Order: sequence, then C-alpha cells, then structure tokens
Amino acid sequence: MTDSTKDRISGTVDETKGKAKSAVGDLTGDDQTKAEGDTDQITGKIKKGVADVKDMANDFVKKLTDDEKK
Repeated sequence: MTDSTKDRISGTVDETKGKAKSAVGDLTGDDQTKAEGDTDQITGKIKKGVADVKDMANDFVKKLTDDEKK
C-alpha cells in the first residue's frame, strides 16, 4: 500500500468520524463536540489533499524518468 493510499484512507476515516461527531454535537447541543467533529473533517480533507499531491509528484517523477529512458 502506497503512502498516498494510506493518507487517503486515514483522511476518509477522519472525515467520517468528524461527520459523526458533528452530528452528535448538533443533536446534544454540545458545541465542543461539534467543533471537534468539524476539526476532524478538515483534518481528513487535508490528508486527502496531501495524498493527491503525493500522487501528482509521483506521476511527475515517473514521467520524467520515462522521458529520460527514451
């Protein structure tokens, strides 16, 4: 499993956990729990963004090395 795949999975887990926490916070009126859920969602989105950047960088390096072989 690549690093970017691990980041993407971790990001999805954080986003899902955050959505659940936010919903619980909304239902119970607990602002701190809602804020923690919002933070978890943002963290998950960032992790998924990092995974995308890693994939782009790997693709770029692969293209460069493939071009050099020609």
